[in-house]
Amino acid sequence: MQSVAVCSRNILALAAAAAIALAGCAPKGPQQSPVERGKYLVMAGGCNDCHTPKIMTAAGPVPDTTRLLAGHTAGLSLAEIPAGIFGPGKWGALTNMDLTAWAGPWGVSFAYNLTPDMQTGIGGWPEEMFIKTLRTGKFMGMSRDILPPMPWQTIGQMTDDDLKAIFAYLKSIKPIHNAIPVPLPPAQQ
Repeated sequence: MQSVAVCSRNILALAAAAAIALAGCAPKGPQQSPVERGKYLVMAGGCNDCHTPKIMTAAGPVPDTTRLLAGHTAGLSLAEIPAGIFGPGKWGALTNMDLTAWAGPWGVSFAYNLTPDMQTGIGGWPEEMFIKTLRTGKFMGMSRDILPPMPWQTIGQMTDDDLKAIFAYLKSIKPIHNAIPVPLPPAQQ
């Protein structure tokens, strides 16, 4: 991949759990719309960390706000994965500089386009499908597994109201046409 970073899935799960715990402390009430609540949850949950491409600055990578939550950049090439890095007892992950593509024993996963683009994002998804996806760990609530590092197991424990708020916020942002590659199985790494 473009740059190599090894990250424990446990760290990601802990970060997501902490964000969800914080989300429970966020103010709720009539003054906060579902879209505002959803924006808070997306920001506190760190969704931009993986789902927003980055701009490289002198201070390091920062989210590209012109492509907010658009997922892995279509056509971005990945560096070769070193042979033998994954296998029995060798759990870990490699990521690109954007943190939008991850390789591990599961293969290569790409952060999905969460914008409301009708062809390449969640624009055509009903709210029920979005919630079912996060509760079951199945893409579109019924097909392939959602792969690491997506902490769907933790996010899926959020309340229906919070998941509906996240969905409302995602539907309110700018749609960005960005086709995400299908995950690569380990044999194609």
